[in-house]
This record gives sequence, C-alpha cells and structure tokens, in this order.
Amino acid sequence: MNTLVTVLLAVLPLAAGWAVHVRWLTRCLNTARRDPLTGLRTRDGFTRRAQILLKDPRAVVVLADVDKFKQINDTYGHAAGDALLKATADRLAHHVGRSGVAGRLGGDEFAAVLIDDHGTAADMLAVLHGVLGRPVDGQDPAVRTTVSLGWVRAADFPGDDLSALLRRADEAMYAAKQARTGARRAGLGRLFATLAGRRAGRTGARTDAPVVGVAA
Repeated sequence: MNTLVTVLLAVLPLAAGWAVHVRWLTRCLNTARRDPLTGLRTRDGFTRRAQILLKDPRAVVVLADVDKFKQINDTYGHAAGDALLKATADRLAHHVGRSGVAGRLGGDEFAAVLIDDHGTAADMLAVLHGVLGRPVDGQDPAVRTTVSLGWVRAADFPGDDLSALLRRADEAMYAAKQARTGARRAGLGRLFATLAGRRAGRTGARTDAPVVGVAA
C-alpha cells in the first residue's frame, strides 16, 4: 500500500502539469484560429466548424464582401478601415448567433454558415444587409459603406462540399455587387460561371464554363 501511495504521489504532479500544458496548448491553438483584428475565426477555424454545421440540412452558406473598402482606407485612413472591418465582423457574428459560425477569410471578405430554422434566410439576410450598412459607432458618420452578400442553401446542392458552396456564394455575391442589389441567392436563374473559384472575366476563367444559378 505504501508503494502505491508513493507512486501516486510521484505521478500526480506530473499529471497535473500535463493537464496545465494541454490547456495552454488548447488556448494557443484557439488563439491561432482567431483573427487578431476582428476576433472572428480565421479560414482554418471557420472551415472546421462550418464542415460540422453543413451536416444540418438547414445550413445556409453566406459570403460577404465590403463594398468600396479601399476607398474608405484611402479617404479616412487605415484606422477607419479597421474600425469598419471590426464593426462588420461584430454585426455578422451577432446576426449568425451561437448556432452558426462566422469567419474572416481575408481582407474585407467574410463568410458564415447559419442554421435557417424557419426557412426565412432571404428575409434574415435582407435585414443583415441593412445592419451592415449602418455607420460605425465612434467614427465619422461618413465612414460607412454597403456589404454585398451572396448565399446558398446547402440542401440545394447536396453533392457540394464547403469549398464548392463558397464558390457558389461568391458568384451570387459578385452578381449582387454588380447589380447593387444587396444580397442574392445561388440556385435559381442565371449567374456568372466560375472555374476553380475564378469569376467570369477574371484571369483563369473559362468562357465556356457551365452556368450556375442565383435569385434575389
């Protein structure tokens, strides 16, 4: 018995130290998967969570791009641009809620996966578009712009993985930006085609690529 107690007393500090180390590593990993400016998940962190959410047939994939972001930076400075990105991220995350996930893919491009419980994604995103276009608190009221949204229901394309769904949402977003309609849905009507994520007209896009769909 004494031997067992001695072994336990020797092992317990090691186990406790290892547990602390594991928690530290977990915190470091979580920090690495967060964008330092906006606090949203980076592409890697977003992808991991989004792939889980896409198992739900109610999942909706959204791509958001800040309009005329370079103009804001050039006119009001990078601090104002950063404030705009932070406000966009906060508003997007709040709208998506805990049941979904939002991430910053890079620059002024954001993505989200939300769970559409009531089949009202179009209405929800119309509201979000208005929210994202509001002035930034604490900044010059002129520091504002619109955000173009493209979205797609995962259930409409059951054979698509996250990458393919993001490409469809990207096409819808680009159509919304070109038409200045705010938000558009991939899946109905006609839309610019892509090849490996290249929008029509970009270098690397095929002119005979198949057409996918969109609806406002």
